[in-house]
Amino acid sequence: MEQRNLLLAIVLSVAILFGFQLLFPPQVPQTPTEPVEQSQDSTPTFEGSVPGVAGTAVPAADAREEVIGASPRIEINTDKLSGSIALRGAKLDDLVLKQFRETLEPDSPQITYLSPEGSPKPYFARFGWAASANSKVTLPDINTLWESSGTLTENTPVTLRWNNGEGLTFEQVIAVDDQYLFTVTQRVVNDSGDEIQLAPFGLVSRIDTPQILGFFILHEGPLGVFDETLKEVDYSDLKDDYEGRDVIIDTPTTGGWIGITDKYWLAALIPDQEKPVKTRFVYNQRQGRDHYQTDLIYDAVAIPSGASAETTNRLFAGAKEVVQLDEYRDENGIVNFDLAVDFGWFYFLTKPLFYALHWLNAEVGNFGVAILILTVAIKLVFFPLANKSYRSMAKMRKLQPQMLELRERFAEDKQRLNQEMMALYKREGANPLSGCLPILVQIPVFFALYKVMFVTIEMRHAPFFGWIKDLSAQDPTSILNGFGMLPWDAPDLGLLNLLNIGVWPLLMGISMFLQQKLNPQPPDPVQAKIFLMMPIMFTFLLATFPAGLVVYWTWNNILSMAQQAIIMKRAGVPLGGGQPKPTS
Repeated sequence: MEQRNLLLAIVLSVAILFGFQLLFPPQVPQTPTEPVEQSQDSTPTFEGSVPGVAGTAVPAADAREEVIGASPRIEINTDKLSGSIALRGAKLDDLVLKQFRETLEPDSPQITYLSPEGSPKPYFARFGWAASANSKVTLPDINTLWESSGTLTENTPVTLRWNNGEGLTFEQVIAVDDQYLFTVTQRVVNDSGDEIQLAPFGLVSRIDTPQILGFFILHEGPLGVFDETLKEVDYSDLKDDYEGRDVIIDTPTTGGWIGITDKYWLAALIPDQEKPVKTRFVYNQRQGRDHYQTDLIYDAVAIPSGASAETTNRLFAGAKEVVQLDEYRDENGIVNFDLAVDFGWFYFLTKPLFYALHWLNAEVGNFGVAILILTVAIKLVFFPLANKSYRSMAKMRKLQPQMLELRERFAEDKQRLNQEMMALYKREGANPLSGCLPILVQIPVFFALYKVMFVTIEMRHAPFFGWIKDLSAQDPTSILNGFGMLPWDAPDLGLLNLLNIGVWPLLMGISMFLQQKLNPQPPDPVQAKIFLMMPIMFTFLLATFPAGLVVYWTWNNILSMAQQAIIMKRAGVPLGGGQPKPTS
């Protein structure tokens, strides 16, 4: 029975890992839409409708720089950001993340995040004022040419101005901190002679559906926090609901934020956390292209002649660094801003696990070493449970001769056999389910660590030692490149990438095989063959997993072997295939 229970635990683990392969398939890039001429954005109005506002006709360009050079701009230059603000339309549509590169190569291009209309991947943010549908007030739009000068740095804000010629002067004071948070203060001065009613708004607009990983455990697309509740909307869901009219999902809220997320990057509008706003997810198709937008709008304010009104919003545009998001949440009171990182249902376990790794990395300077230390810590936490389990397993091994004798005596009477077995377990204080516990305890930690490896940017391009330059990617060595000795990378085999077995997955398989050898072989030859296949199956299954996860599993196996060997030796149970002597 103890072999059957242990086999059940292993089969369960294999099923879970196979589920990972099915639920989290390899990246399958979507075919990008070719750029076309002219685009539009949607400006919120009081009534909540989304009228199309014609954009500037900018010919499609082969080079992003050509589009950027076609409009007067204000430069952005901080330690972490570079780019510019387009004075035509007052759009933040040129942003480069200086601290991150596309690949591990030191001369790889920096991450280009926001891009203007007319470039291959338009993605931008802007702020403005909206009027009621029947208002005749001339407001700035995406064609308006603002006036400004200077360079936006963390120490020097810039001010954009525009006068509509009808007595209204509009200003935008834009500041940025030393990370990724922009503060935009909008002001309008009314010298028109009449009272006006205007509502400030902000929007993030993305044209064309981006390439996404399509993993079940990772949300990429529109999202936000509304009245303290996270809401995520998939690109595909918005497209599926499109029937020739704009798809709009609107949600009023006080506090929170709304934006569009990628795996590692986020563009989010952050309103005044004390004022009610209306937020929307918007989708439409124009000129054969997908248009996604998240926006927010405040209640209209009355501005008498001779008076002014202003409002302040924030825009986060950059890397989803966990510690930084938490600081923004706490220092600026941004409700649940940390939920931008998709820690999932096991948030209560995954986030503490991340912070433990983050602290250890700060102490030792290597996330891989941090994983090794954390594994030891986890083993210590579960030491009493594992100790009890291994002691019970040792008792089961010592009882094996008696169990074999009972099977022979009552081979024809299964009911009597079970009764005698249970009596033996009770008399000797053994637990036939003990073999399941070490594996089952490891599963939630495995899930949480997988999530940390997969979703946090801190793990991106984090090196270990030797050939492991990125703990969040699979081991780059393979049988097909001579385990890194031949001068080419492992080929991309798509769904057959599990054939690219690297050195660390092989080490994991060997450690699992040796761990099995600590125990006597099952008496049933069929079970013995299945047990023999387990290390091979796990080696193939884990070949495509992040290298950091395989390092964890291998090190955990080694620690488990050491602990189990010591306990079995103290219990007088021989290691390996030896049979214990009868206890009676």
